[in-house]
Amino acid sequence: MTPLEIITLLITLVGVFFVVVSSVGLVRLPDLYTRVHAGGKSGTLGIIGVLLGAGIFFISDLRIVFKMLILIAFFFITGPVAAHMLDRAALLTGVKPMEGTYPNDLEGRYDPETRRLS
Repeated sequence: MTPLEIITLLITLVGVFFVVVSSVGLVRLPDLYTRVHAGGKSGTLGIIGVLLGAGIFFISDLRIVFKMLILIAFFFITGPVAAHMLDRAALLTGVKPMEGTYPNDLEGRYDPETRRLS
């Protein structure tokens, strides 16, 4: 194996590790808020690792590297924002966090009539 292939393999394996951790978190964690956290953080890191590995493997073709960098930036920006919006939508529709989750700084601040946080 060439050094480029070894670097590609290591970075891609790190990405796959984060994807596996994310999927285990989605299955094993107790409530919606923790599951969204697992999917939003680890999933984003996993996708970025896999795309970075592909970009390094095709380093000789700058068009592919540019596309990979654009995709990495897209996932880096949209993944955490999507997770935050899912958590916010769950809060505003009344999904309760797991019992014993403290502190819940937003508890009692949602007004169902105006559909806004006070």
